[in-house]
Amino acid sequence: MQTRLAPENVKRVTVYASSSNGLAESYYDAAARLGAVLGRAGVDIVFGGGGVGLMRSMADSALAQGAHVHGVIPGFLNTVEHGHKNLSRLEVVGDMRERKHRMIEDSDAVVTLPGGSGTFEEVFEVMTLKRLGQFLGPIVMVNTNNYFDRFVDFLEHSVAERFMSDLHMDMWSLVQEPEQVIEALHSAKSWSRDARKFAAVRN
Repeated sequence: MQTRLAPENVKRVTVYASSSNGLAESYYDAAARLGAVLGRAGVDIVFGGGGVGLMRSMADSALAQGAHVHGVIPGFLNTVEHGHKNLSRLEVVGDMRERKHRMIEDSDAVVTLPGGSGTFEEVFEVMTLKRLGQFLGPIVMVNTNNYFDRFVDFLEHSVAERFMSDLHMDMWSLVQEPEQVIEALHSAKSWSRDARKFAAVRN
């Protein structure tokens, strides 16, 4: 089967992922498959820099495919997430705010694997930036074990209650398998800085 490359305008992809080590094996398998998919698609990858959990599974697999993998980790987290030692580059920053900024700076798309509160925070931040026209790339959630079903239900509830617009439903896409991510990047609806004009829901 021929490997499909990422869209021409997607050169660098940010991956959000958990650092947890006590998950079901299916989560690690999906993370490794995502790393392989992105590595074969010819993109650079930036992620949280951890050497544990889903972060490690994704990064190891991407590196095995020859991808350039750039990790960003705050110095204080080296005792928790244990910065990955074999990356193309490991950037140590001062705090979480700087980490989040550096992770999406110059990135063309975001792909998120399942995670906890830190991952949720990252996804909500990049969605907010997209809603305001500050981030324009695709946002793809990999729904391993239907993990993001309730997350999407919550977003849909926000739209139903008029805190968000129907137009904001185009800010992200959901795929069941890592192998569907590249197609999701190709089919993502275009977004522009004019999004700020409908950021607030009007009557």
